[in-house]
Amino acid sequence: MEQLVTLVVRHGTPLVFLNVLLEQLGAPIPALPVLLVAGSLIREGRLSTSSILMAAVLASLIADIVWFLLGRRYGWRILRTLCRISLSPDSCVRETETFFERWGLPSLIAAKFIPGYSTVGPPLAGAIGASALLFMAYDAAGALLWAGSGIAVGFIFRHALHEVLRHLQNLGVWGGVVAVSLLALFIFLKWWQRIRFYRHLRMARIQPAELKRMMDAGEAVVVLDVRTRSARKSDPRMIPGAMVMSLSEINERMAGMKPSQEIILYCT
Repeated sequence: MEQLVTLVVRHGTPLVFLNVLLEQLGAPIPALPVLLVAGSLIREGRLSTSSILMAAVLASLIADIVWFLLGRRYGWRILRTLCRISLSPDSCVRETETFFERWGLPSLIAAKFIPGYSTVGPPLAGAIGASALLFMAYDAAGALLWAGSGIAVGFIFRHALHEVLRHLQNLGVWGGVVAVSLLALFIFLKWWQRIRFYRHLRMARIQPAELKRMMDAGEAVVVLDVRTRSARKSDPRMIPGAMVMSLSEINERMAGMKPSQEIILYCT
């Protein structure tokens, strides 16, 4: 851990810029530890507040503009790609769309404090055709709040931070082993959850050709379009006869259905 402090002292602003840029582009390199250390060093007068804060905000804004432009160009495809490699693909797209629909572009101010949304929010803004200037304004405000918070915590709790770093340093190799083991356990549990989800999905899924055959044969099939408003706006095509509703409305609106009724849902 002492090496981290040494790196921040030696490289300062360029290190913060590169670390934040890589993290915001999606690399598994957390920037918060570097921001915390930078904050503690600012209090000691060894780094400049304005330089570190400007580097973090600029790096974050550059990365998010890249994602915004990818969303503008590739639309929902870039979101599906991001969520496909997510550890929680079953909820990634829908939760992001729902959150964005509720709060709009101002949600970007808090995006970096919400795991996953920091990466998915900018391309979603691009996919729905949001104003580039408004996007950059809200995104810059969010980056400033996020980076400023990390630096402020390191600045205020400098002594506590140094104590934590010292204890981790004293643990030596075992400290690293514990940290890596906890991370590996978290990834394994998420992976197992993902496998179980896909198994359940394969059992419950129906292919488009099979649905068409059932409809052509006149079978009594109820089709529910549970896509979000953003998804329907992006792709207005619908299955003929489908009923549009949100997931929260299903129990109420389908209350009178017979238990034997075949109900098919499709979403993003």
